[in-house]
Amino acid sequence: MDITITPSQLNGTVCAPPSKSDVHRAVICAALSGGVCDVAPVAMSDDIKATVGCIEALGAKTSLNGDVLKVNGTDIFKKKTAVLDCCESGSTLRFFIPIAAAGGVNATFTGKGRLPERPLNVYLDCLPRAGVKCVYENNLPLTIEGRLKSGIFDIAGNISSQFITGLLFALPLLRGDSKIILTTKLQSEGYVDMTLGCMRRFGVSVDRADYGYFVKGNQHYAARSYRTDGDWSQAAFFMTAGALSGSVTVSGLNVLSSQGDKKIADLLMGFGANVKYDGDSVIVKKSELRARDINASQIPDLVPILAVAASVAEGTTRIYKAERLRAKESDRLKSTADMINSLGGWAQETSDGLLITGVKQLKGGTVKGYNDHRIVMAASVAALRCENEVTITDSESINKSFPNYFEEYTKLGGKTDVNLRR
Repeated sequence: MDITITPSQLNGTVCAPPSKSDVHRAVICAALSGGVCDVAPVAMSDDIKATVGCIEALGAKTSLNGDVLKVNGTDIFKKKTAVLDCCESGSTLRFFIPIAAAGGVNATFTGKGRLPERPLNVYLDCLPRAGVKCVYENNLPLTIEGRLKSGIFDIAGNISSQFITGLLFALPLLRGDSKIILTTKLQSEGYVDMTLGCMRRFGVSVDRADYGYFVKGNQHYAARSYRTDGDWSQAAFFMTAGALSGSVTVSGLNVLSSQGDKKIADLLMGFGANVKYDGDSVIVKKSELRARDINASQIPDLVPILAVAASVAEGTTRIYKAERLRAKESDRLKSTADMINSLGGWAQETSDGLLITGVKQLKGGTVKGYNDHRIVMAASVAALRCENEVTITDSESINKSFPNYFEEYTKLGGKTDVNLRR
C-alpha cells in the first residue's frame, strides 16, 4: 500500500512506544518461568505477535488486556512437537531455535518475506555438536530434533547478537554449565546487555568472562511482573524529524536503558542538532546539520534514519562497519541509498556502509519501501525536507514494529493521506 506525504513541519510531544526488543525478551523470560507474569506495556506489532505465537506453540498461554500481556508458562515444553511460525521476525527465529532445543521439543520453524533467506549458519554449526539434529536446505523451514546439551559454544560476535541471545536464554535451563566463546569482537553489544538485564530480573544470572560468557546450568526463571522500557529505536525517527523540521519532544524514555540505540541523541548532537534531556524526555529542535563519520557496528538499526539526517547535512557523511545490514528485511545499504537518491539526494554504497553528501533541500518523488519498516519510516522523515510530495510504497510494513507510527506522525502535524483511506 502506498502513502503520500506532503512536506510539513512536525511539532509537539510523542510518547515512545514500548521497546520491541525489551518486550521480546520479557515475554520469553516470562514463559520460561513456568508461572504467571504480567508484561506491560506491550504494543502488538507483527514481530511481537510472532514471539507470542511461538511461546504459545511451546505450550504457554497468553491474554491481552489493554497494553498488559499476561503470560502463563505453566505448560511450557509439555508439547514435544511444535511448528513455530516466526513470520518476518529475525529475533523470534534466532531466539527460539536454542530455546526449543533446550526444552527437548522437535520443532519446525517457518517464516515469510526475506526471513527464510536470512543466515542461520551459526546454529547449524554449533547445535549438532550439542546433540541437536538440524534439517535445513539453505531456506526455511528448519526442523530440529533432540535435546540441547551443555558445553562450549564457539560463536562469532560480528554476525548477529541474536544468536548469542538465543543461547543465553537456553543454556541456563540445561543440567550442566556452559561457555559461550566469542571468536570475534561482539557487535550490537547493547542488545546482549538487554538480554542479560532482563534475565537477571527473572532470577537468572550469567557471568561475563574474558572469552565471552559463563552460563551456570540448573537455573530457573522466576515468575514476576515486568515493566518494559520505551523504544529508543523508534524514538529515533521522531527525534531526527525534530532536527530536520520544527521541534519534537519524545517522552517515555529511560536514559539508563541498555538499548544501544539510545546513542541516537549523541549521534544527532554530533551532527550539530539541538538536543536536550528533560527527565524521561528528549527534546530536539531544527538545526543546521554538519556531516560526520559514523561507526555503525553497535547501532545498525539506526543507519536508515541517520542517513536521512546526513542527506541534508553540509558535507559528506561516511557510515561504516554496517555490512550486516545487507541481511535485514531488505538489503538496507542498497534500500537506504535508493531512498535518498530517489528523493534527489546523493548517496553511494560502499562495501560496508554508505557515503552521503548533503543537499540543502531534497526534491521529493516516489520511494520504494522494500517491505522494510525502517526504510518506510525513514522516508517519511526525509519527506519533511522535500520540495514536493513524497509517495512511499509498502507503507503497511510499519506493522512489523510500530503499527500506529503514521497516527503519531499526523498528530505532530505531518500531512499524509492516511485519513483519506479510512
